Amino acid sequence: MRNRAVVRALNPMLVTYLEASRNLCEMFSILFGAAVAVCRFIGAKLPMAGRANRQSSAIPAWRKRIEGRIAKARALIGKLTSFRSGNNRPRIMRTVWMAFAGTNISLSQPDITQKLTERIDDLKQKIAAWEKRIRRFTESSRRFNQNRLFQSDQRATKGMWSGPRTGSG
Repeated sequence: MRNRAVVRALNPMLVTYLEASRNLCEMFSILFGAAVAVCRFIGAKLPMAGRANRQSSAIPAWRKRIEGRIAKARALIGKLTSFRSGNNRPRIMRTVWMAFAGTNISLSQPDITQKLTERIDDLKQKIAAWEKRIRRFTESSRRFNQNRLFQSDQRATKGMWSGPRTGSG
């Protein structure tokens, strides 16, 4: 009901601006501005537009997924380390229990600290492998771009060095 009232109030104002517009582009800008104003007024969420999407798409999806895995693994390492040092809060206990779900390991076993250490080391190795994968791609991409730049420069300077070069001048 409130949204309709806002649109009804805005329509007469839009008519004057739209009649004064000189071309389609200007008309589009006026309508877009009005739509954004209405959305902000009524508190509707707007999709991110412009630079934000282009920046986020610059990072490949696979890299975002790997970075997410790394973040989750680091959080788990922190909670496992906290439990190993004596923190028995329910949230920590639940996380530790889930970390060992599907294994025959019980938290009441006498060698649980050794199992925790093994699990933490395993997670650290996975993190190192994921980081190495990202680093390998980054270096490969950098080399590719440098080679492409060199090739384009080489083509641009190709005609400058035609003819035999002699030491005498």
